[in-house]
This record gives sequence, structure tokens and C-alpha cells, in this order.
Amino acid sequence: MSILIKNGTLITASDTFQADILIENEKILELLAPKSEVSQLWEGTVIDAAGKFITPGGIDPHCHFDLPMFGTVSSDDHYTGHKAAAFGGTTTVMDFVPLAPRPLPAGEGAELKASVEAWLEKAAKAAIDYSFHMNLSRLDDSIAAEIPSLVKMGITTLKVFTAYNGRLRLDDGGIFRALRIAKEHGMLVMAHCENGDVIEQLVPEALAAGHVTPEWHALTRPGWGAVEATLRMAAMAAQADSPVYIVHMNMGGEVDMLKYARERGVKVMGETCPPYLFFTIDDLRRPDGAKWICSPPMRSKEDNARLWQGLHEGILQTVGTDHCPFFFDGAKPIIYEGKEIAIPGKELGAQDFTKIPNGLPGVQDRMPIMWTYGVRAGRITPNQFVAYMSTNPAKIFGLYPRKGALLPGADADIVIWDPEKRVKYGVAHSHQRTDYNLYEGWELTGCPEKVFLRGKLIVDGEKWLGKSGDGKFLKRGAGEII
Repeated sequence: MSILIKNGTLITASDTFQADILIENEKILELLAPKSEVSQLWEGTVIDAAGKFITPGGIDPHCHFDLPMFGTVSSDDHYTGHKAAAFGGTTTVMDFVPLAPRPLPAGEGAELKASVEAWLEKAAKAAIDYSFHMNLSRLDDSIAAEIPSLVKMGITTLKVFTAYNGRLRLDDGGIFRALRIAKEHGMLVMAHCENGDVIEQLVPEALAAGHVTPEWHALTRPGWGAVEATLRMAAMAAQADSPVYIVHMNMGGEVDMLKYARERGVKVMGETCPPYLFFTIDDLRRPDGAKWICSPPMRSKEDNARLWQGLHEGILQTVGTDHCPFFFDGAKPIIYEGKEIAIPGKELGAQDFTKIPNGLPGVQDRMPIMWTYGVRAGRITPNQFVAYMSTNPAKIFGLYPRKGALLPGADADIVIWDPEKRVKYGVAHSHQRTDYNLYEGWELTGCPEKVFLRGKLIVDGEKWLGKSGDGKFLKRGAGEII
């Protein structure tokens, strides 16, 4: 099917200009000058985008769908979460494959392959395009030998943790080994940076003292642990001469460490998430503070400001979501696509903050929130918005220019924005499958109007035209260091 989108204003990571877009066979065939002869004589499907902005589809590099945790599971799966993403203007998401908690029988040597296949089965219902990162929560000789096989599967990223002792964490020697393996095979290591040893000391002390409310989730995960772990991770990357990508940066000091390391030639990149730009530990002190429980936790207004400054100055590279939603009260069902559903959620930790499932909804919220409170507020430019939301993730994770671009030959993942549309945002507007929204009642100006996935219109205003199975798994090659 051929489509002409005309009269719109295109916004890319580098330029803003008028052009018409000709789409054919899932790709952008051509960018045409406004009122060109081709446009004037076009007799196929035409979409008039006069007065509208056009951007590449968003790429969320950090999501968790259908993730088991604390005896329950994150409430969005690879259909519901993808649908929500599309309504927010995101057309590609990247999920994390958990490594099986126990090794396969000795000699099988296919733990990574089995883990990926299990996650591909879960993702068969995908509604938008997707890719995977591999959690590296255990590293022995067998797993080390298997890591290169991930590249053949199209997975070129490994995630390591400096926290969650005894569960997800590798020691520094293991992380250094992973960095060297990654360098050898053109892969990228992603790192969750906190100080696991300090956390393991503080949590039992807090519980013993009777401190069980949500704010103690933040107080037992000190921000300085994230700052020092970020610099330690950059130092290991420098010594391995291997790139590293720091996920969900939440401390102003992490921005300082990122800047320090990058100025000294370290190949380190940083991601933040919208909640860390707006919320603080005081939100955890609210009666419904469990809604804001995630790891790492909310910090301070000063940290909010420094993270915004890091985006404004181009110190950070991406804005992901770490989307991992849970019901606030999983005992009460909600209606989703006409059916009642209830999934145990944050009420599990009503008497103990350590039992509150860690994670927030956000995959739909990211782009509309960042447009109003980032672009319209003058904190970032429209071109920076496209860079952080789409183009930079595409480049870093080996998808550019197939994704993240408005160029001939790119997938026709396109968002038409109504820059003047006003919305009072919240759970009633959201398609995330949970019972609350962090941005309840916030006033937005500028929202996606139409969303195309490889040339197929999947969101048209409030209409969902996509379906389960529309999404494709994206095999990725080596990315860029930006």
C-alpha cells in the first residue's frame, strides 16, 4: 500500500523542515519537496498533516514486560505494553531476557539460547517491533563461551548489575570479564549502578528498627552508591577499552561522573527516565507512596534539576522508561479491552517496603510528557527530543537508519503530532494495563494523533488499529558510540 503524508513539518535529531513523505512497502520511499509535482498529481491514499509535526517513531530502549517479581508479574505483557507504547508514539521497544535462575544440566551449554527462546515465545503476541537485551546475572566458563552466539541471534547487548547481591549481581571481576568479551565481539554492556554491599547492610537494619514504609526503600539505597558505582563502571570500561551504557541514571552526581568520564575519552553513555526528572523521595512519603517504588529510587529536586541540565547540555544520550508496571491494588480488578483483570501488585508490601514490587508504568507516558514538560517548557529542543526518544537509541543499539530516521529506505515508523491538542492526562487516558498513572491530572499540550508501524496506521486518535502479532523481532548488529 502506498501512502502520501503531505504538508507536515518534519522534526529529526538534526533538522526541522517542510516535506512530504511517500510510503511504500513498509518503507519511506522518498521525501518530496512541498507541493512537488509528485505530490500534486498523487492519486493514492493521502494524509494531510498541515499544521502538524512529524517525527520518527519512538524507541524505548528499556522495558520489562511480563516480568516475574516477588511472587507476581509485571502487569503489561508483550501485547498490552506494546499497545500502550504505540498510543504514546513509541513503535519499537527493547525488553530484557532474564537468565534462568538455575543452570541447565552440566554439558548442555545452551542457557542463553534457552532463555532467549523462552522470551521469544512470550513475545509472539507483540504489537510493535521489538528487540532484546540479555541479562548477565551469572557468568561462568560455559556462559562466557556462549555469549558470542547471542550476536548470531541478533542480540548485541548484555546487562550487568552492581546490586542485588546473590541474585543478579556480578562481582567487579565478572563485570570486567563481561566487558572484555563484549569488546571482542562488538557488543555493548549496559549497567545498573548501585552499591549492593551497602544496600545489603542497610535493609535489615531498617527492618529491625521497624522502618517498613515506602520512603525506606530510598533511604536504604543511598544515592552516593549510584554515583560511585557509575564512576566505578566507567573506570572498568576504560580499563577494558570497552563501551558501557549506564541505565536509569537518577542522581545528579551520576551526570557529573558521566561528564567526567566522557571528557577523558571513556566510551560511556547514559540514560535517564522521566520519573527521575519530576519526582522525589517526598512522593514515597505520600499515603500512596508505593506507587513510586522502583529501583533505583526517586531522589531530590536538586537531582531532578541536574538531570534536566544533563539533557539540555547533551551529557546524557537517551531517555528510556524502565517500564515495569504493577497494580497499586491488585485485589481490585480493572477493565481492560472489555474484560476484568486483577494482578497482585504493590499491596503485597503494605507492611514491608522490601515486598513492594519494584517498577513503574511509563511506556506510553514518555513522549507526551517529555514534549510538554521538556520541549514546550524550553528544557530541551524539538531536535533533542527526537534524538533522545528515537535516533540516539537507534544508533546506540544497532538499528539506525532502519529505525529512528525519516530517510528514504527507513522503516515507515512515523508519528504525526497535533502540537495544540490539550489533554488532562491520567489513568483514564492511558492504555497501560494498571490501575494508576504517575502523571494523574497533568495538563499536556501536544500529543500523537496518528502512529504508523512500518507504514501501517496502528493508532488513529483514540482508535486502536493494531493487533497482536503485528510486531517483528529486530535482529541488531553493533551500535555506535555517541
